[in-house]
Amino acid sequence: MTSPATPAPPLLPPTLRTLLGLAAAAVVIAGIFFAKEIVGPIALAIVIVVICEPLRVPLERRGWPRWLSTTSVIALAYGILLAMGALLWFAGNQFVRLVIGLTDDGELGKRLDEFLAWLESLGITEQTTDSLAQALDPATLLRLASDVGGTVLAVATALFFVFAYVIFMAVDAARYRNVPGAFRAPHAAAIERITRLNSGIRRYFIVNAAFGAIVAIIDGLALWWMGVPGPAIWAVLAFVTNFIPNIGFVLGVIPPAILAFVVGDWPMLIGVIVVYSVVNVVLQVLVQPKFVSDAVDLSLTLSFFSVIFWTFVIGPLGAILSIPLTLATRALLLEPNPDALWLRWITGDRTAVPPGPPHEHVAAAEAESDAAPEDESRTDEDPVPDDRA
Repeated sequence: MTSPATPAPPLLPPTLRTLLGLAAAAVVIAGIFFAKEIVGPIALAIVIVVICEPLRVPLERRGWPRWLSTTSVIALAYGILLAMGALLWFAGNQFVRLVIGLTDDGELGKRLDEFLAWLESLGITEQTTDSLAQALDPATLLRLASDVGGTVLAVATALFFVFAYVIFMAVDAARYRNVPGAFRAPHAAAIERITRLNSGIRRYFIVNAAFGAIVAIIDGLALWWMGVPGPAIWAVLAFVTNFIPNIGFVLGVIPPAILAFVVGDWPMLIGVIVVYSVVNVVLQVLVQPKFVSDAVDLSLTLSFFSVIFWTFVIGPLGAILSIPLTLATRALLLEPNPDALWLRWITGDRTAVPPGPPHEHVAAAEAESDAAPEDESRTDEDPVPDDRA
């Protein structure tokens, strides 16, 4: 009688496997960092094609040939890119004019001296006020305004590569639509993960774009009514920062708040903060999560960390693409691995529920106890029914 075969021991101990995994991740991250000028535009092109791809379905149902539906997808993607470029160009041009106007009349320098004197009266150290004065110095702002032109040129160059990527990706997307029918049986789980990821990314950006437009219009009209210079610039900034989770509101309110203090002192500064806070709480905290929560199952800690991490890896574009990149990383690395279920749960994935009879029995017992409470009319003196009778 042969004894049952014992499982073979792992080739590497768990600690060593973890260290090797971290080392491999560090190498991959370093490679993405050094190739961020290529990786960033490619990621943006993928996201735009994913957003525009559903346009193909109704067109093909109406009998349009594949090449014509693909051309329509490319045209929609180009329209989005052109709108993004136009917004950036308009905001950059207006910002340059605004800074030049403020520095020419000397109002900015006067307000800066008053603000620094107020900080010193509160006991702020001289070193801190000197650093702040250097950051807000009119000459520094003029250099920043002059650098905006170079930034816009760099963005335009990146958009040129995105334009080229979109063509190839849209053409390939038409071919990839046949994957579920051809490989459904052997690769059903992978196809389902990719479909769910694309749907989540699409919903995330569409909802954020809709609410970002509402927030931008409200903030821009409020700033215009209060007399803050350049309301259109700060409306565009509010729209863009709406795509940055957790800290986008702070990034969007700081520039108009400082400018409001320059031109209108404390009352206007407080008014800007109040308006932005009310709009942010009502729309971005109370309403928007109800529409985007199904698409983004990420914990708040991971969402905040992803903004910092992807901004460091691929630059400012990483702040806008942080959520889709994190979702894609989880879909590629964690979801195919059944042993990583608890890691998915830690990241905030609500579908990561441990299967198995113990979990089901506990849930069924809790549901049964809640649905059928004990009969309090029976006392301990009542005879216990005998099943043998």
